[in-house]
Amino acid sequence: MATEPTSTARPVLGATRARQGRFGRHVFWVLLISTVLAALALFGAWTWRSGDLASTEPNNARQPADAKAFDAPAPAPPTQNGGR
Repeated sequence: MATEPTSTARPVLGATRARQGRFGRHVFWVLLISTVLAALALFGAWTWRSGDLASTEPNNARQPADAKAFDAPAPAPPTQNGGR
């Protein structure tokens, strides 16, 4: 005849408590290191593209060439009675 233990030596935790992570220094270090790495990646991307970001003319003076691609007729001149 087998005996069944009626008490357990381990504490019984609920499902929600068992799924939660522990708070502590390791969580702090993970958050700190990941934030620093994200900031370094952002700074690296900014310095890599800083020449393009400093440009004052986004189209590089290609507006006439771009306008010719549409080949649209000139707009009609305005009328004296306000277009009625």
